[in-house]
Amino acid sequence: MQYKWTVLTVTTVGVLMSGIDGRIVVIGLPTVAAALHADAEQAIWFTQAYTIGSTVSLLFIGRVSDIVGRVRVYTIGFTIFTIGSTLTSLSSTPNFFIASRIFQGVGSAALFANSAAIVTDAFPSNELGRALGINSVAFRAGSMLGLTLSGLILSVLDWRFLFYINIPVGIFGTLWARRRLHEVGMRERGVPMDWVGFGLFSVFITSLLLMLTFGAYGIAEVRGVAALGILTALSLSGFVVYERRTPYPLLDVGLLRIREYAGGVTTQLLNAMAWGAFILILSLYLQLVKGLSPIEAGVSIIPFDIAFLVFGPASGRLSDRFGTRPFTTAGLAVVTLSLLLLSTIGPDTPYATLVAYLVVGGAGMGLFVSPNISSIMGSVPAHRRGVASGLRATFFNVGFTMSFNIVILILAFFLPYSLITGIIGSAGSGMATVSDKAAFANGLDNVYRVLAIINAAAILPSLLRGERVKAQGVGGNASDSNTGAEGLLPVD
Repeated sequence: MQYKWTVLTVTTVGVLMSGIDGRIVVIGLPTVAAALHADAEQAIWFTQAYTIGSTVSLLFIGRVSDIVGRVRVYTIGFTIFTIGSTLTSLSSTPNFFIASRIFQGVGSAALFANSAAIVTDAFPSNELGRALGINSVAFRAGSMLGLTLSGLILSVLDWRFLFYINIPVGIFGTLWARRRLHEVGMRERGVPMDWVGFGLFSVFITSLLLMLTFGAYGIAEVRGVAALGILTALSLSGFVVYERRTPYPLLDVGLLRIREYAGGVTTQLLNAMAWGAFILILSLYLQLVKGLSPIEAGVSIIPFDIAFLVFGPASGRLSDRFGTRPFTTAGLAVVTLSLLLLSTIGPDTPYATLVAYLVVGGAGMGLFVSPNISSIMGSVPAHRRGVASGLRATFFNVGFTMSFNIVILILAFFLPYSLITGIIGSAGSGMATVSDKAAFANGLDNVYRVLAIINAAAILPSLLRGERVKAQGVGGNASDSNTGAEGLLPVD
């Protein structure tokens, strides 16, 4: 087997597992919370802890990967993820569960941040879109599979099996990565780590996510949220100033001067804000409005998966030939249409109609995702791919987290806050009446309209990213051998 295909198989297993575990708690949240006697705040952190652990460490992991090697960090990430899964499954208190999920998120970050960089190193530029398309499909399929698996597991087994399933896969992935992968990308040997930048960035990301979480869920007082907002602004300002002055920055700010890269990550941020909570609100609709069981809700989402799996790899292959911008822009337009269509569903909407809308959404996301990642990763110098991939993943995670908070804030305008918290913490036990179901469905319709506006806003940076100057030669190493960004700047 050619090495590039070995890389693709190993990284696909990693991102698949990462995707599964990022979502597997969503449907099982009430069950896990009840088993561990968690209150509403702790239940919220069961899902947020994983995201915070991943997001805080992504940029650091990307920088370390550029220095010591992406394969080494990726393999260590597999090990950390497996240990985190084991600790999570052994949790007997809410706080231990939360701490284990944070640790698990760090391992996930190493897998998620490095998979795209390793694939980019191994594949020639004219095959990169297809390879990243397969990788991104695996992550999205894992995200959806996590929801279906959780319903199946919880119907026959204890909640701990939600995490037991990661242990054998993680052990296999760790050993396989250690045995089959080797470093082919460029490294910056002997460069010191930017610990000050890492500290400032950690404060920024942590305070930002805490502010969004506390503000959306009403956990903290207004003054507490305001204080977190001030800390977020100050730490971000300090981080940007310091990174511009230090000779070995955690984040090469010059990456954001590459128009194709900046346009790609901005587009991804807005799309993640619009689409991140899609599965959660669809699951709530299917369970609380349509009255389906968790496993029935998971199976009902499969048409979206099928459309994504069909259009994702095809879009990646075609974008290798015809350029990424037409496919990212068209995909965003189709996704916006699907959100507008979903804003029309209600308690009496036939399932066949919902299937059609899901297929439109899956097709749009399939068109968008892999060409956008290919555009982002193909636009940066080879020796900056680790930190570039880490920043890309950070943008995605921040947008994803914001999506959940946006949903709660919008619903709070149309529903009593006590009813919303009851839905989150008790699997919808407060949705007994027909009027409650109709009110909740109406609230979700308004959510979809706002998310459609956010996603439509992503079309502009997608169009303005420009087209890359094609480098001479082929291959992820040869064609991107430039050590500076000058040769990679896009032109109209």
